[in-house]
Amino acid sequence: MQEIMQFISRHPILSLAWVGLLAAVLFMTFKGLTSKVKVITRGEATRLINKEDAVVVDVRSRDDYRKGHIANSLNVLPADIKSGNFGELEKHKAQPVIVVCGNGVSSQESAALLTKAGFEQVTLLKEGIAGWSGENLPLVRGK
Repeated sequence: MQEIMQFISRHPILSLAWVGLLAAVLFMTFKGLTSKVKVITRGEATRLINKEDAVVVDVRSRDDYRKGHIANSLNVLPADIKSGNFGELEKHKAQPVIVVCGNGVSSQESAALLTKAGFEQVTLLKEGIAGWSGENLPLVRGK
């Protein structure tokens, strides 16, 4: 215990950084465990799309969507989801929904809002389109 106190007194900035990182990890872990939205892998997403007719919702900008998106995905902007304007997505409330963004981080709020709006099975694609294309899975361009 004395060594720990000595280390803290000699390296206060490093000690604070360590405590901050520990707090962030604990917060993110707790948040993930209590969230109604599950994060799924690319393999799980492929299974949901092929076997359970899941709907992929791409929340990236229109330009990013045109540069490459998962086949048959719907491009719904986060602002539209916030305002309750789901467009074509509205008729898919009972189907599994996979929310996709560029890197798997910015889609969390949209997924939570879809869950609140009554969509029954909302999931997030881990690592988003970056992870999808990194595995050389197919992307459709244009549209």
